[in-house]
Amino acid sequence: MNPHTVDLQRIERATPPGAMLVVGRIRRAGGAAYLVGGCLRDLLLGRPVKDWDLATDLTPKELRPLFRRVHEVGARFGTLLVPAGGAVYEVTTFRTEREYSDGRHPDGVAYTRDLTEDLRRRDFTINAMAWTPGAAGIVDPHGGLSDLALKRIRAVGEPRDRFREDALRLLRAVRQATELDFRIDEPTFAALREEAAGLRRVSAERVRDELTRILQAPRPSRGLRLLRETGLLALILPELDATFGAPQNRFHAYDVFHHSLYTADAAPADDLIVRWAALLHDIAKPQTAAAGEGETERTFYGHQVLGARLARRILRRLRYSNEQVERISHLVYHHMFYFQTEWTDSAIRRFVRAVGLENIPDLIALRLADMAGNGRRGGDRTPMHRLLQRVEEVMQKDAALTVKDLAIGGHDLMALGLAPGPGFGRILRALLEQVLDHPELNEREALLAEARALAARGVHLEPDAHERGAGGGRRSRDEG
Repeated sequence: MNPHTVDLQRIERATPPGAMLVVGRIRRAGGAAYLVGGCLRDLLLGRPVKDWDLATDLTPKELRPLFRRVHEVGARFGTLLVPAGGAVYEVTTFRTEREYSDGRHPDGVAYTRDLTEDLRRRDFTINAMAWTPGAAGIVDPHGGLSDLALKRIRAVGEPRDRFREDALRLLRAVRQATELDFRIDEPTFAALREEAAGLRRVSAERVRDELTRILQAPRPSRGLRLLRETGLLALILPELDATFGAPQNRFHAYDVFHHSLYTADAAPADDLIVRWAALLHDIAKPQTAAAGEGETERTFYGHQVLGARLARRILRRLRYSNEQVERISHLVYHHMFYFQTEWTDSAIRRFVRAVGLENIPDLIALRLADMAGNGRRGGDRTPMHRLLQRVEEVMQKDAALTVKDLAIGGHDLMALGLAPGPGFGRILRALLEQVLDHPELNEREALLAEARALAARGVHLEPDAHERGAGGGRRSRDEG
């Protein structure tokens, strides 16, 4: 982008009617209105705009009568949400800010009629520009257009001051560099490292939101490397930071850290669950590493079991939902499955039962990403596609996968004279094991006969593996 030849007609065509309506009403009331911040930056870059921000010299009190509806979610900081044309616009009064005692929010704001004063308080130069429809140029007091052309993230003014005002900007710098594929200029990068400890003042929810966006970028590895280089990763994901330099074995080209990053890159960008599972799937390898034969041989037996526990701890700390925590940790736990084309239908059914039919597409996506991030094998994708095909074929046969799918239940066992209790579950699980091998046995009379035989052998009296909490994972050929 040449900062001297910005196509303002293109920018105006890309501005939605709702924004033009809001600007028009403010102007007719005697005020000034500008597109500012990320929306203008993205318009200039030709990127989709997610959030529309406008700035004006009118106060919230002067703005309210101009619109039929407003939402006052940030009125004390001079911000109103204005619905128009099917979208919602954040309209903020030009302002200056007092000290940031908590390192996150200003102690107070003061309204101003000076746009340049308002732009001076913003985080990075590429977000400190303004434009109003019909204007002959961009208001750019800090060189944001040049930084866009240079693909550079640079703080407005003194970088350390910007980060001390709002510590979330530490993560925002990394996130924007990742999303835009920009570099961070040297003074801003140095300030990131110096002020990294300030991130402790930021809530887990806000850290989570920035991490989510980093993971949803085309190449999250870029942002994760920046987090480690600035010291931020050790504060928010110390478990991942600890994998840096952790060696693997001859089956891998990278250490655990870089393998995890490249696996995340290879996972589907539109699937946050798989992206997180890809990043965390080997998180426990440093703790489970054991020396094998030869200088480069190592095993990581059980790393998927410990990894699932670590994943839960990390994701709960970051305040992800219970559903997200369980889905991601479940994928980490099961990522070591080893499919062979010789698997029987019974083996397919047991696999589906273990991992859950609904999780198989995500688990296969994780395995393919793991292969791509290996750096050595490349990986033949055919077995994974064949596994998915086999699962579909077996599922079409209407096989029983849980005790709920059996042709008999607890009432039928009571009719045999068995007392309700844990023994019911033992009998039903034993029946399911047989049905998994021989689906044709899933008929009422056949199961009742087998239930009688199991009861006669006392199967319902002894705790089974399910009740003893048997678990763990299978060892694959190369230990992941």
